[in-house]
Amino acid sequence: MNAGEGDGGEGTVQEDVTTTIAMEPVLSPFTGWGRARWEAVADDWLGQVRRHASPEGALPRLPGRITGDGVRREGMEAVGRSFLLAAPRIAGAADPGEPAVQEHLAYYSRALLAGTRQGGAEEWPRGVSCRLPLTGITNSIVEAANVAFSLYVSRDRLWSGLTRPEQLQIAGWLRHHARCEVWQNNWQLFPAMAEGFLRSMDEDVRGLHAQRNVARVESWYLGDGWYTDGPEHAIDYYNAWAIHPYLWAWYRMTDAVHTPEGQRHLERLHDFTASQAHMVAADGSLLHQGRSLTYRTAALAAFWCADASGASALTPGQTRRLASGVLSRFTAQGVGVGAPLTLGWYEAFEPMCQDYSGFGSPYLAGIGFLGLAQPATAPVWTAEEEALPADRGSFTLPLEPVGWVLRGAEDGVVRMANHGSDHATLPVGEDEDRDDPHYAKFAYSTHTAPGTGPAWIDAIDSHFALLDDEGAGSRRSTLRATRVEGELAGSVHVPQLHRRALPGTAVTTVTAGDGTAEVRAHLVQTDRPWPMREGGWAVADDAELETGVFDDGAWVRGRDGLVAAVVGLHGWDPARAGVHRYRDANAMGAHSATPALEGRTGTGRTVAVALHVLDGGGAVDPQQWRGRVRVHVDGTSVRVDWASGRSAEFDLATFVPWDGHPGLTGPRGEAL
Repeated sequence: MNAGEGDGGEGTVQEDVTTTIAMEPVLSPFTGWGRARWEAVADDWLGQVRRHASPEGALPRLPGRITGDGVRREGMEAVGRSFLLAAPRIAGAADPGEPAVQEHLAYYSRALLAGTRQGGAEEWPRGVSCRLPLTGITNSIVEAANVAFSLYVSRDRLWSGLTRPEQLQIAGWLRHHARCEVWQNNWQLFPAMAEGFLRSMDEDVRGLHAQRNVARVESWYLGDGWYTDGPEHAIDYYNAWAIHPYLWAWYRMTDAVHTPEGQRHLERLHDFTASQAHMVAADGSLLHQGRSLTYRTAALAAFWCADASGASALTPGQTRRLASGVLSRFTAQGVGVGAPLTLGWYEAFEPMCQDYSGFGSPYLAGIGFLGLAQPATAPVWTAEEEALPADRGSFTLPLEPVGWVLRGAEDGVVRMANHGSDHATLPVGEDEDRDDPHYAKFAYSTHTAPGTGPAWIDAIDSHFALLDDEGAGSRRSTLRATRVEGELAGSVHVPQLHRRALPGTAVTTVTAGDGTAEVRAHLVQTDRPWPMREGGWAVADDAELETGVFDDGAWVRGRDGLVAAVVGLHGWDPARAGVHRYRDANAMGAHSATPALEGRTGTGRTVAVALHVLDGGGAVDPQQWRGRVRVHVDGTSVRVDWASGRSAEFDLATFVPWDGHPGLTGPRGEAL
């Protein structure tokens, strides 16, 4: 799994797009990628949009699905999002007369005018405020933000080339969307982008109120550079591809960079780059967690913003190393090679996508090319690549305000212990069970993805469940309390079964890690015995996986050597180990499998401890896994001694303090 010299520089995209572009092993010893390769990919992706263009350019019809909003919305989205890619390519080109740049300028000027022309043949739908009941399409507000952001980036070459009547036409369309009321999440920044651009161009902004929206988003700050995406505890890449870039643009567009608020955001952006850099594997794989993952390289946007502002925790060489590693990883897997971007991760895979995603959605990836807006002479393009955390081997990064612990190992894979994000609503009576596989799991990684479809219904991978008589597993649902203390992370949840919170039942879980392994310890407090199940990571491949079962555990292995295993250490005696296989239920490959344990709780308190392994080294050795750790349990106190010499000690009854909930059991078993 480790990246060698030139890793990511060989692959399909070079054969199809950049065969004449030489590798750069001196400046780019890790990836071999330089600016010319970025430009070639950008031009190819943009060329795919134009190949499917409508007569006036505003409503391209790319291959892929259409959402319930209709094809006109999808065409608008394809233009608005691909403009995020065209804008930095236009702005940063050394020669604005370069044929490719001229094609981009001509196409997006024409498409914007056609889409914003009222009564025109290719007019885009105008957005309505996000107030129920909805009376029309809201997504136009998103594209107004993308258009505004892109116009700001390319203003000196695109906006300045429009006539005054043309500018007024586009400004009117943006002003309409700047007035809209929006959902209580990152959408708050979309009208702000429209207003911010209008302000930067001295256009009419009377009656607009984006300052309120920006302040609302800033109030959601957690710490270590991270925001929660609205009132729900949803923490994900929306920080990287929406919240940070749009705040960065707002403070610039409104000339507020040097205000206390603008400087505070740059400090937060600095901290964010410091932590997010640990979410990229040595081979460029991104940690697979959260929604809208089909945006892919959009996760790079905040790094480019920070570098351009001198606010990054990374050096220019590290920024290019990270960004080129991610882009080369995706293109080497065929993303955007010789065809439009698809809904999926490496290959097309719609089950991982939300119902709001249509054929134009993946082009939000373009905001991850923002570095092209900087000139070729900028340090980010001329400095030598430098090692990232995953390149250097093992690391542990606790993110206490977020509820995560990130860990890297010598195999270059990055793992996350998740005790902070759930994206769920509080269960009150009969809950709708809205938790999501990309938020609700105990663990995520750069080389695995959570199961979707039937695998999500079964709720096995990276999950602990209580089972009913038919074998249906409980949901983790809303986290009641979380705590990260050093390398330990823990949380409390009330299991939901059949959309109901289990009365008198709570589960406290604490994770301790060491290299490629981690221990997950659970304290189950319940007024009746339950069958219980513990699942490991889901490994996926394009062919059947190797699997095995041993006395106290099970394992699976993919063809590239990635191994996932689970071993019962305490409370699983007698245990039943097995492997659960699925087809077309994982974004990483058509075949997936998850090792799992099954056992039984008692009445009152039960402590169950399991060892989880995710190792890119390919070795299958249950005896070695058992020898990596010793666990001693005394009541609810757990001591973990690793063979490496590291140790951890905690009390499951007190590690995560919480207030309980009416009708449930408190952390020490008392009735509440």
